[in-house]
Amino acid sequence: MKEHVILVDEQDNPIGLMEKIEAHEKALLHRAFSVFVFNEKNELMLQQRASEKYHSPLLWTNTCCSHQRDGESNIEAGKRRLQEEMGFSCELEELFSFIYKAPFDNGLTEHELDHVMIGRFNDEPIINPEEVASYKWMPLEEVKSDIENYPEKYTAWFKIIFKESYDKISKYI
Repeated sequence: MKEHVILVDEQDNPIGLMEKIEAHEKALLHRAFSVFVFNEKNELMLQQRASEKYHSPLLWTNTCCSHQRDGESNIEAGKRRLQEEMGFSCELEELFSFIYKAPFDNGLTEHELDHVMIGRFNDEPIINPEEVASYKWMPLEEVKSDIENYPEKYTAWFKIIFKESYDKISKYI
C-alpha cells in the first residue's frame, strides 16, 4: 500500500491527498509532524536514520518525524510513528507548528507544515532497524553545538526545525 500525505494550505486546511513520493517530487505543501522526546535529565533522544532510507541515510535527526494519515490527529500520528520507529509510546504535547521547505540532492523536497510535539521517556527504546540505525541522548546545548560544528551529520529538516524550535523547547524542559 502506497503512503499518502495530506496536502494543506498555509492555514493547515486539508486540500487533498497525494502519494508521498509525488508530493515530495512536486514540492507541494503537506502536513507533517516532528517529535522531540526528553528524559529526566532533559536530554533529547536523537535517532540515526537507517542506511536503507531513500534520503538522508545514516544522518542524525529528532526522535521521530513523519506524516499524519487522513483522519488521524497530530498526537495520534506522533504516538503511532514513535511506536513504529522507536518501539515505545509516551504522552505528547503539541507546542507549535510552522512551514519550512528543504530540497534534497536527489530531487525531492520537503515542503511541510510541521507540527512540533514534545514528550518524556526514561527507558531505552526498542528501535526498528528498518527505520533507525542507532539512537543517543544529548543535552540541547550539545545538540546545538554539534549542529554548528558538524552540520553534515544532521538531516536538512532537523537543522531547520531545531533552529526554529530551540527557544520554545528550551522553555519547556
